[in-house]
Amino acid sequence: MQHQQSARPPSSRPDALHDRPGDEIVRLLAPRLAYFAGVARTEHVTRAAHEMQVPQSTLSRAMVRLEQDLGVDLFARHGRTVSLTPAGRTFLASVERALGEVEKAAESVRADADPESGKVAFGFLHTMGTETVPGLLRAFRATYPRVRFSLVQNYGEAMLERLRAGELDLCLTSPVPDAPGLVARRLDEQRLRLVVPEDHRLAGRKRIRLAETADESFVTLEPGYGLRRITDDLCAEAGFTPRIAFEGEEAETLRGLVAAGLGVALLPPPAVPRPGVVELAVTGQRAVREIGVAWLEGHPDTPPVAAFKAFLLSRRGRLLPEQTSAG
Repeated sequence: MQHQQSARPPSSRPDALHDRPGDEIVRLLAPRLAYFAGVARTEHVTRAAHEMQVPQSTLSRAMVRLEQDLGVDLFARHGRTVSLTPAGRTFLASVERALGEVEKAAESVRADADPESGKVAFGFLHTMGTETVPGLLRAFRATYPRVRFSLVQNYGEAMLERLRAGELDLCLTSPVPDAPGLVARRLDEQRLRLVVPEDHRLAGRKRIRLAETADESFVTLEPGYGLRRITDDLCAEAGFTPRIAFEGEEAETLRGLVAAGLGVALLPPPAVPRPGVVELAVTGQRAVREIGVAWLEGHPDTPPVAAFKAFLLSRRGRLLPEQTSAG
């Protein structure tokens, strides 16, 4: 690798990167960084080429081009051996850190894709976090005990946004989405009940037609939540627009507001019966919310994600725990 020290100042070298944008610099330099670190470690081009299993001529040209691109001399040449210049030592410290981060990133993604101990990023509705999801994870881990999960609870639209952004592998949501770029499968449905305070005029009833509540104040989830959309649609089907007294972000908080006498609500069954409220079956229309699993169309699954997806699909019709009776 014969290369004379240049007398030209770095800024006058052809093709130097001084005026190029950062992303272009990275694109040009990245393939050569491991070569540079190998030569710097051995201080011998022939030995480095042998260790990295690349032709010596390829390695020599890469080092010359790297110096030309940077506009500085990284090596002092001494026959077949080389030594780092001060600029080369400075550059090596950062290159080793960068290559170490790349190695850690590679190890991380390989670990996440491991069939036995990889990771699944899984999103689900708040209302499924108390009982449904813990039961699903327990059943799945009976077969895959070492698979790890990153769990995200949120409302439907927010989870779909995170799915599209690649932050989630799968999510349980309602309503079942029908949107470009997503694949969704219906898994189960959940009956909704009209929840009223225990001293309410309707508390002695077992069943109710939603039209009978047209004059009631409702407590419900905020706009953007799937259950809010279902509530609005069911009320519209019953011939009225609900009068909203309070909006919240979590179903059990709404039950507390109902127990406090602040309104009535359409809610899925609770994991544990809540004192202070009575839950009535809704008749005359199909008051349910469908639960489905969604994922990105065309997105390749790692083995642990594929296994968990297959497990969820196998639970079609029995995803949810047994629902408590109304009353």
